[in-house]
Amino acid sequence: MLDIFVDADACPVKQEVYRVARRCDLKVTLVANTWMRVPDDERISLNVVGAGADAADDWIADHVEPGDIVVTADIPLAARCIKKDASVIRPSGEPFREESIGDTLAQRDLMTELRAAGVITGGPPPLQQRDRSNFLQQMDVLIQSIRRRPPSPAAGRPVEGDGPRL
Repeated sequence: MLDIFVDADACPVKQEVYRVARRCDLKVTLVANTWMRVPDDERISLNVVGAGADAADDWIADHVEPGDIVVTADIPLAARCIKKDASVIRPSGEPFREESIGDTLAQRDLMTELRAAGVITGGPPPLQQRDRSNFLQQMDVLIQSIRRRPPSPAAGRPVEGDGPRL
């Protein structure tokens, strides 16, 4: 079964994920450092992990499987999940891609250095309604492409490397 993992502490599209999960009958696991309210739905669960800086990232990377979807803006987490053949999407709807994740990591490191030096201040722009719409559209595309992959003979999961991946 296709699962959605959400790096939930600062995720601005949790409501959109819940909508998609209900419509597509998918399981959602929110992973966070603190407790938060989640809908009363058997498909949606919250896993509160330790307070360490990467505790939620580590838990997601340890539990994600090929064919799962991860919702995060965290580039290092995205890289770890892509290595496990999971699909990763930003809250803005932009997918992380295997062929460009190395460049994305390098750009992140450069921006971190520029911020530390005071050359650049501020962070990403706030999420707009068009970003939420794009997220919903890209989630639909992603789910359909994963569901079209042939199932793995052993576990019923998608076969690694088969079909398009966003």
